[in-house]
Amino acid sequence: MTPAARTQAAIELLDEILAAAASGGAAADTLIARYFATRRYAGSKDRRAVRELVYAAIRQAGPVPVSGRAAMVAVADRDPALAATFDGQGHGPAPITPDEPRAERGIAPDWLVDALTASGLDEAQQAALVDRAPLDVRVNSLATTRQAVLEQLPDATPTPLAPLGLRLASGTPIEQSDLYRAGLVEVQDEGSQLVGSALAAQPGEWLVDLCAGAGGKTLQIAAAMDNRGALLACDIDRARLQKLPPRAERAGATIIESRLLNPGHEAQMLSDWAGRADGVLIDAPCSGTGTWRRNPEARWRLTPDRLARLRMMQEQVLSIGAGLVKPGGRMIYIVCSLLDAEGRDQVAAFLAAHSGWSAEPVEPTVGTPHGPGRRLDPASHGTDGFFVACLRAPC
Repeated sequence: MTPAARTQAAIELLDEILAAAASGGAAADTLIARYFATRRYAGSKDRRAVRELVYAAIRQAGPVPVSGRAAMVAVADRDPALAATFDGQGHGPAPITPDEPRAERGIAPDWLVDALTASGLDEAQQAALVDRAPLDVRVNSLATTRQAVLEQLPDATPTPLAPLGLRLASGTPIEQSDLYRAGLVEVQDEGSQLVGSALAAQPGEWLVDLCAGAGGKTLQIAAAMDNRGALLACDIDRARLQKLPPRAERAGATIIESRLLNPGHEAQMLSDWAGRADGVLIDAPCSGTGTWRRNPEARWRLTPDRLARLRMMQEQVLSIGAGLVKPGGRMIYIVCSLLDAEGRDQVAAFLAAHSGWSAEPVEPTVGTPHGPGRRLDPASHGTDGFFVACLRAPC
């Protein structure tokens, strides 16, 4: 592909990504993979170059651009070499005109910037939300040690806060490595490892991962339990939950039971666990504002209405989780969001509505204090953004 053809490909992909964001379609990574699956002539350098252009445009634009071309022109305005590829030759895009639309630079749509500011994030903290993220992995303590993995990954460095974490260069194909295939490491952001450890899982306990998804934190909990006890992993998303059994087999995590739940009937389907769990982990569905470094187009998917629906779901899963905890047991509430509406305020509302429940200090101490919990953010801690709180049931 010529440089101009790469620019045109990026514009076409941006148009697809914008349409998917508006309709709830596939994520940018998926769309990029599909695009090149039908264009075998594009080599690895072409794919990498186009991907870089696409994400540069996404990260730079705050409000939703009017088109993929508007997003790319805004990048070209600051890059003469890129601007030169708008030459109208062959498969290249038409020349740029002075008065054509440009995407507006920024962090996010205005209403989201206002919400982040009201949640206590300054300009530097907001800007870091759309930086590129590193690649972190968690060493599987059921199978090996961090030192042993370090000896096989000389380019890796220990993460500063998570005791089983390693940091690799972005783009490292770790999932194609023998280490990954043998179940010795799992891809997991350091922040995710830290908030997952707040459950303080112990061997022999009865624990529930209520919103397990594909099971990243479930595997972390199983390792902390040393495969002793009972661990129930639940979700309402069949496609995501189906990824857990093969991951558990690869990791050697033998105590996990997966359970698919029907929306609206979760409490009935979990009646055998009612009041029995030593601890419940709730990694609640949320806006994902703390993970924009990895999914920057997610800023364009979120609307006030969607945020309101997510808050209702969070309230529901907190209520379901509370019914599973035994007297004196604990519940860890996590969102990968930095909006107070989903974190601090959600926990405060739960405590006000559930007599006898209390918030306790999060252990290990992670992030910075924030209301009844603690918060991690990319600028302050070098991790994805999270809010975590530890809630104790009445005895």
